[in-house]
Amino acid sequence: MRDGTGVPVVLDAMGGDHGPAETVAGAVLASREHGVPVVLVGRAGELRAELARHGAAGEIGVTHAPEAVPMTERGPDALGGGTSLAVGCELVRRGTGGAFVSAGSTGAVVACAVRVLGRAPGVLRPALAVALPTVGGGATVLIDAGATSDPTPEMVAQFAVLGVAYAREVLGVAEPVVGLLSIGSEPGKGNRLARRAAELLPGLPYRFHGNIEGHDVLAGTVDVVVTDGFTGNVVLKNVEGTVRAALAQVAAEGIASPDRLAEVARRYDPGTHGGAALLGLNGTVVVAHGSSRAATVARACAVAHDLARGRVRLGLAP
Repeated sequence: MRDGTGVPVVLDAMGGDHGPAETVAGAVLASREHGVPVVLVGRAGELRAELARHGAAGEIGVTHAPEAVPMTERGPDALGGGTSLAVGCELVRRGTGGAFVSAGSTGAVVACAVRVLGRAPGVLRPALAVALPTVGGGATVLIDAGATSDPTPEMVAQFAVLGVAYAREVLGVAEPVVGLLSIGSEPGKGNRLARRAAELLPGLPYRFHGNIEGHDVLAGTVDVVVTDGFTGNVVLKNVEGTVRAALAQVAAEGIASPDRLAEVARRYDPGTHGGAALLGLNGTVVVAHGSSRAATVARACAVAHDLARGRVRLGLAP
């Protein structure tokens, strides 16, 4: 498989709540505004019609896939060989595409990517990594943000390794500090999963801060926040919702200018970071938010293109 440099991003045009209307528009934006080459995967007739609406016929490649995975599907039962997910991942596996992007069901995307691309050597389970802005102007990697809801403690410890690689390669942090999300900062706090993971993490060749709490996630206390996918996804969506609610209250009180509030909101908007990187695979995969509109899809394609060129996939070696 190639490293992704110079080959197009493969976009699941059938995924997401808004389907081809937004994904195709996003592909056009990615190509024209970000300079990212894109190949669309889905029902060719529908996709070419959408491309024609944007005056982009012949500008972006199309690979036919007759089936689409419904957003309600969560696992391997939906993954026939003719789905846009399976066909898209196969293009990346063959080296025809440098990275794969989908706004489809996270569970289905993860299951398909694992089956077609395979886990990188030594990886127990892949994990979703998202960089969240911190109050100091930097960013913290949240991992796992939703790929594996019920991991083992060993998997959680390995998520830290993947998160450290992401912090180093994407955020440029030389010596990332890892924190384990729990219900208290004191040793021994948390459920059985957290307590056992806390025993494993100090044995890794990275700086382990110890337990952190929910209010530390955006404080910049650590560079990598490690947790299970269920908790991580709740945290991610809670952050997005809390920021919106808080800014709405500030706006209603007239405390800050609308322009300043809009800038803060933009930093935490899913459309800004584009999507979550699915780390630990033999290939680059980015999972965009299911409600993604064209601008978010375009950003996800740009993120995937950058990740593929940087080959940020594994990071198991210290």
